[in-house]
Amino acid sequence: MEPCRSCYFTLSNIVLLTLTCHLSRGQDSPDCPADGRTWLTFGSNCYHFVHGEEDIAKSYSILDAKDMCRGYDLLTVKSAEENDYIIKYSPSVWKGNMSIWLGMYYDSDDDVFKWHDDNSVLSYNNWEDGGADDTDLSLMDTCVTLHSNTGKWENISCTDEPENGVVCQTKAIWTVAPKSSPLLSALVVISVVLIVAVSAVVWFLHQRNNPGSSILNLIEYHPPFRSPSADQTCLVEAEEIEETP
Repeated sequence: MEPCRSCYFTLSNIVLLTLTCHLSRGQDSPDCPADGRTWLTFGSNCYHFVHGEEDIAKSYSILDAKDMCRGYDLLTVKSAEENDYIIKYSPSVWKGNMSIWLGMYYDSDDDVFKWHDDNSVLSYNNWEDGGADDTDLSLMDTCVTLHSNTGKWENISCTDEPENGVVCQTKAIWTVAPKSSPLLSALVVISVVLIVAVSAVVWFLHQRNNPGSSILNLIEYHPPFRSPSADQTCLVEAEEIEETP
């Protein structure tokens, strides 16, 4: 019994380890640009907060900001969760309040603000009181910043107020692990079959050694009935005659 139990538990461990390996190989992991800068992941995006010197807030014009994020996008905020993430992380980058450029522009053809990254219309906004229309600026000279202390958005001039913080953003690359090989899948199937077979043997031996097993009583072996031989018949008849008074 003990060897069978050992086999059972050994095979169980093999199956668990194999399944763990099989599942872990199918998981995805996000990957940010490897350009020497510090990128942070949130949701499906990567963010790089442009740091300044210690105790000095480093800020840039909109043109400088776009140049610093060349190949990527300026910050886009498309959900309340993303907006909260930016304002919660900002104090670890800049001491004090900072206005951060948003990668937004005004589309005069459609008369709406849009994001630069995909030219999509805003599906989420967090404007200060008065909304997007609360400005006397020329729409062609209107940029938008996010205030790190409140999370609110404000229309400002792209040229008259040129210095603001910069956050670069890009989509995270989701690296898919190689699919499991047919050999690994076959190993999993074979291991499961072996577990079932060994379990059945262990159960059967346990039941057979248990006198109170009702299952085995039902299938208890009985030798087939055989009629007595001629000699045995004569002996029985002789005994019966001798016992007769």
